[in-house]
Formats: sequence, structure tokens, C-alpha cells
Amino acid sequence: MRFSQLVGARTSEVVTADDPVPHDDQVLVEVLACGVCTSDIGPWLTHDPAGPPVRLGHEMVGRVVATGGDATRWRPGDVVTGLGGDGLATHAVMDAQAILPVPPGIDPALAIGEPVADLEEALSRTGIAPGARVAVVGLGFMGLGLVQLARRHAPGLLIGVDPDPARRRRALALGADLAFAPDELPEEYRTGSSRATDARPDIVLEATGVTGGLKTAGSMVRPFGTLCVVGYHHTGDAMMDMDLWYKAVTVVNGFCPDRTRLIAAMRETLDLIAERRFSYAPLVTHRFGLDDVDEAFRLMEEAGPDFVKGVVVF
Repeated sequence: MRFSQLVGARTSEVVTADDPVPHDDQVLVEVLACGVCTSDIGPWLTHDPAGPPVRLGHEMVGRVVATGGDATRWRPGDVVTGLGGDGLATHAVMDAQAILPVPPGIDPALAIGEPVADLEEALSRTGIAPGARVAVVGLGFMGLGLVQLARRHAPGLLIGVDPDPARRRRALALGADLAFAPDELPEEYRTGSSRATDARPDIVLEATGVTGGLKTAGSMVRPFGTLCVVGYHHTGDAMMDMDLWYKAVTVVNGFCPDRTRLIAAMRETLDLIAERRFSYAPLVTHRFGLDDVDEAFRLMEEAGPDFVKGVVVF
């Protein structure tokens, strides 16, 4: 097998080793695609070259090539996705209880189960219902995914917020009714003149991962509404606006530590992909080979107007 490993800040190398051997409760897959995730950019930016190499990649789709003794559900040739690790490699092992079959006929790069399952699981805890006023703050990969997932619940109004005009255009193309830059957000979506005419969203989905975005999201949610923090706040202090307390806002932690819930959400979202009700096609803007992992992270860090999501394909 060949795999990419971090050997220093912003520096990866591809090395060769024997294929891993699956344990009884694992399968060995030939990796077909692995998404490059924001949660991995911290190690990529800061890895100490004096430390041991680090392997990244957990958004996998693979073809089963061998199974452990207890992984009897799976057969060589099955194409699967799920929860895993060390996916920036030609081969990887995955937990047989944490994978699901990829719908037939779907490009592996467009069938990565883990990220969309994270979004759906978070959304499921917001109480979103038809007719609700919904805002998505942050229209990168996660935010644009949330726009698609929220749209299927028939919201009365779906607002996107992002400073990048290219991202706002993408949100409108994916079903948002309105899209604004944070500093151009109409006052009616920040303050309510009266409870009877309050136009602020019932549900605000924060997908920026930065404190400024969290502040914008908190300012938008109406009294007794719901703020769902989906963004990956991996650095700094994410300070909560105490106005949320005075507005009696319900704050939902969008992170889910439970694999059972994530696999259930993944099963639902893979059905949506099979039915063409959710699509990665407008989100996966860049594809890379295994030797180009550092370029994939560099473009993700730059977050230019043409970049939404990078996937390493094999």
C-alpha cells in the first residue's frame, strides 16, 4: 500500500508499506476517495517535524477487499463508506459496524458518508419543521450542505449569510431564498420591532467555525428560537453572546460523539443521495491525487472563491 503522512508543518510524504490486516470486526478496503476535512487542517499547519509522522483522512469511500472473521455482513467487492481513519492511503481498515453500502451508480467522490451525516444529525436536533424561518451562517462546504438538507424540510424562508459573493451565489443556486453579507444583513433579521412582526429566524445554523460567525448567528435568532453550532471551533475561545440568555434561545451543540446516531444519520443521507435529494456534485470542486495532499490542504486554507471541497481520489 501507499499512504500519505505528515512529517512537518505543511509537509507530507507518500511512503510504501505492507497492506494492513483487518481484525475480526474490521474490513480492509481499497480506498476510492477520501475527503480533505477542515478538522485536519490544524495538524497539517502545525505538525512538529521532531515528532512522529501523523496520518490523516477520515472521510472515506472504499471497496472491500478482505474481511475479518466476524465481519460477515460484507463481501469483497462491496463499495462502502462510513467512519474511519488513516484514509489518505490506497488501503485502510474500517470498523465493520461503522460502514454502510454506497448507493449503486454513485461516483465514490460524491458518496462520502461521514460529513453529510454530521450535518444531518445536527439538523435533526433543531426541531426544524415546514414553514420555519431558517438561516445558515457560513456558506462553505458545511453551510452549503446544510442549505440542501434544510431545503427539503420546506422552510418558509431560508437565508444564507457569508461575506464571499461566490458562496452566496452558490447558496441561492442550491435553494436559499435570500443571501447577504454579514455587514449588509437587513436590520429586520437582527432585531424584532415587536413579537407579532418579528422577522428573525426561528432556527439559525452556524457553520463558520469562527467566533465572528458565531456572534452573527447569535444576533439573528429570535427569542425562544434555536441556535445550532455546527461549525468546527477548533481554535481560540468561542464566546457566547449573553443576549442569547436574555432571548431564552435554545443552543444545540452540533457535534455528535455517538457513532450509533451518526450511522443512523448516514443511512438517511445516503438514501437522499441515491434519490438525488442531496448532491455533493456542486460541493466537490477539486480532486487530487495522493501525491497532492499538501496542495489540497493549501487550497482549503486559502478558501478562494472557486474552492468548496477537495477530495483525494484513487
